[in-house]
Amino acid sequence: MDAPLLSSRQQRGFTIASTARLKQIVATTWLVPSQSGSGGYVVDTERRSCTCPDHELRGVDTVCKHRWAVEFFAVQRVTTTDGSTSVVSAMRKKTYRQDWPAYNAAQAEEKHRVQILLRALCDGIPNPPQGRGRPCTAVSDVIFAACMKTFIGMSGRRSGSDIKACADQGMLDKVISYNTVFDYMAKPELTPVLQELVRISALPLSPVEREFAADGTGFSSTVYANWFDNKHGRNQRKSKWVKLHAMCGVRTNILTAVEVTDATLNDSPFLPQLVRETARGGFQLDEVSADKGYLGRENLQAIANAGAVPFVAFKVNSRPEGPDVWKKAYHMFAYNHEEWLRRYHKRSNIETTFSMIKKKFGGAVRAKKPVPMANEVLLKCLAHNLSCLVHAIHELGTDPDFWPSPPAAMVGAAQ
Repeated sequence: MDAPLLSSRQQRGFTIASTARLKQIVATTWLVPSQSGSGGYVVDTERRSCTCPDHELRGVDTVCKHRWAVEFFAVQRVTTTDGSTSVVSAMRKKTYRQDWPAYNAAQAEEKHRVQILLRALCDGIPNPPQGRGRPCTAVSDVIFAACMKTFIGMSGRRSGSDIKACADQGMLDKVISYNTVFDYMAKPELTPVLQELVRISALPLSPVEREFAADGTGFSSTVYANWFDNKHGRNQRKSKWVKLHAMCGVRTNILTAVEVTDATLNDSPFLPQLVRETARGGFQLDEVSADKGYLGRENLQAIANAGAVPFVAFKVNSRPEGPDVWKKAYHMFAYNHEEWLRRYHKRSNIETTFSMIKKKFGGAVRAKKPVPMANEVLLKCLAHNLSCLVHAIHELGTDPDFWPSPPAAMVGAAQ
């Protein structure tokens, strides 16, 4: 690449080469996964062909993103004296060693450790004062039961035996009924408490996390919207879903700040809030990575105000004019692109984080109304953070301590 900037196809090709598993079928033929996550395309580097629609529409002269992915990932070429080019070798994709003894220990003890950490976390939740009448169920116990239900992955009724086992072990004052959990999940005042718990649960890893990535993802539901499409003359049906906006540390995949919104809201306006919440938690921000959907002067300035260097992808039509933070980011993107790509590649860790949450705790929610849907997603985030802490205990020697003092926001929400 002699040009200082990559085209949009080259950028997407680099993303595929960096995050996906390309498979060499035979000689110069490669199987490249689709970015949509379904199927793949066959690239022949010798014939300069690809089976994707983009190549079929535009022909050999336009290199599609899948051919670029092969170029970035696998092909090394040499040019002979007569001007011909040939493939001489294929590079292996960079892999990272796993600390298997620590990983195995963390996996074997995860459920028990999560219960201990969750109990310690919930002990810092202030409960409202008891008045006259029937004794109230402690909010801290309800959140403990709700998070354990999410971690186990079963419905409220089927998780009852596990909740009873926690009560038998002294982690709950009494067995929490699944109906009580459902009632509290529908309360909007529970949402800021869960957001604060996610933030607090990440604090033990503030000494090791200095680089962060942000993005958004959706969680579907079993609720569907039905309408008649006049254009196509048929009924349409689409699942309703909510969107999670999140920031994570790129080393441990811990979520440092989260926000759950309606599915129609854009990602970009939430980046300053995610940056502020992460910095408020005591994290030192050195770098923040995000895709071009977050490109904006306000977002770059918010990252710079937190003391971090922004690595946000620029668009093809972006220009260097603007405030200093914009000019500096654009200059590195345009004229030191290889270094920029190396550091921007850390953004893929937020995609890994979303994949971890959805594979472990499900990519859909059981709730049918907006408030409990949002609270259910936040519980998935909390369960994910506790799992990350268990692995950090074994791999990094972390000793979690959640509560120097209860946050004021949580005291107000509990009352």
